[in-house]
Amino acid sequence: MGHFKSFFTAALLCAIWLIVLQILGNSTSGEASSVRLVDGSSSCSGRVQVLHDEIWGTVCYDGWDLLDANVVCSELGCGEAKEVKLAEYFGNSSGQIWLTEVKCFGNESSLTECRADKWGQNVCLRDLYAGVICQPRTRLVSGINSCSGRVQVLYNGMWGTVCDDGWDLSEAAVVCREIGCGDAIEVKSSAYFGEGSGQIWMDGVNCSGNESALSKCEYHELELNDCNHSEDVGVICQSVLRLVEGFDACSGRVEVLQNGKWGTVCDYNWDGSDGTVVCKEKGCGNIKVLTYGAYFGATSGQIWMGNVSCNGEEATLSTCAFEGWGTHNCLFAKHAGVICDLPVRLVDGDSFCSGRVEVLHDGRWGTVSDDGWDLTDAAVVCRELGCGDVIEAKGGAYFGQGSGPVWMNSVDCVGNESSFIQCNVDHWQHNNLDNLHDAGVICNEPYSTNRGSVQGLESSVKVLLRIEMKTDPKFNPNDHRAMSKLSKEIEKKLQISGPFSLTWKTQKDGKVFQEVSQKKKPARKCS
Repeated sequence: MGHFKSFFTAALLCAIWLIVLQILGNSTSGEASSVRLVDGSSSCSGRVQVLHDEIWGTVCYDGWDLLDANVVCSELGCGEAKEVKLAEYFGNSSGQIWLTEVKCFGNESSLTECRADKWGQNVCLRDLYAGVICQPRTRLVSGINSCSGRVQVLYNGMWGTVCDDGWDLSEAAVVCREIGCGDAIEVKSSAYFGEGSGQIWMDGVNCSGNESALSKCEYHELELNDCNHSEDVGVICQSVLRLVEGFDACSGRVEVLQNGKWGTVCDYNWDGSDGTVVCKEKGCGNIKVLTYGAYFGATSGQIWMGNVSCNGEEATLSTCAFEGWGTHNCLFAKHAGVICDLPVRLVDGDSFCSGRVEVLHDGRWGTVSDDGWDLTDAAVVCRELGCGDVIEAKGGAYFGQGSGPVWMNSVDCVGNESSFIQCNVDHWQHNNLDNLHDAGVICNEPYSTNRGSVQGLESSVKVLLRIEMKTDPKFNPNDHRAMSKLSKEIEKKLQISGPFSLTWKTQKDGKVFQEVSQKKKPARKCS
């Protein structure tokens, strides 16, 4: 009887083991497997790849849904899946196809725990591969643009800060990559971007630098946290959006960085919501003018984004809807551009070019302390505003006290900055300073710029017109006599009185994008 029981037990265990092997044979589990997202705008978006037999391969889109994508996002520490994408959205792909017909319940800790067809023994119909865009649990706030600021992480549905203990460029690199910015430039400690509020979620963070998300790094548990908000850490990353060939740091042709290469944005369906996001991402003011075609010059390089559609609330242009990286039907020299308001102004002076210095930060205008304020700092302000050289740097609220926050203290400009907010400061947001020491400046030239603002008593009002002309095919826009005639027609049509100048830039499709500049005295000062 004892032998029978032993035999029965052994047989039962064998049967159970065979069932386990069968289940494992139909799953994707395996110690050597891992997951990554490639060719996206961040480490939390891209084409899904899995590692098997030391070879990275793709996942077929057949049957791919949000449950599957959620597992990938969670495994990478990237929060929840925001959107499922065909991998062609992230550019062309080739190589091994490892998985098809992936079926996850959504609660798996790894994609390798989900059911799928056997490794590599499949064909992906139409070569459609799986991609995903996750919603990162890390963000930067109160910075000078979308790629700088105080680090915040989301935990239990609440945003909190991170203590600066032990932070270096390795930790910063993980943050920059997770949120879709470029390389880490600098770590800012001691609440450089202002003190946060609420919970401090992480302390003693230690990253190797290769993690897909900050939550994948080592850090102290919450109960071991001995920090306060004066130690909130901040990061400055390389921006992945730039404005080129413009009048200043807040105008120009829009270019984005993808896969280490800069490229343009197609102007098809380019509108105010798209421009709003660009201005916000650059740390500039409100969108002022949208430009099309080759207004800021033509380039024959890569066109990265086409048919962009933002709602205006996005933090970065790359998080707006568009056709996919490098996917477009754009003709040559159809480049999107913007002119944004500048993030610095002079108020309560005798003219636009003198007054109390105010900067736009975190959506609010605030002042600058006169601590360390000198001619080098003031010169950057004058140049950015198109006001020529500096005459005098003023302190002690010479132009009256401001009413907003004191944003900047101990300003230290090198002198060659393209924007005043790029100058060094000890840190942003000084709650312990009053407005008795607001800095001011007097510049030596009356306001004269081609940005399109109406300021001061003697102004240059620029109106940007896009004119589509039906002309004879032999019409030459570079013919002085022809354009002189057109100039007179425009002057008559627009009923312009007084002197004005007309310049133009041509496009290959025969359209002419006009600039009409008229000198006049406005009825009142606009600010």
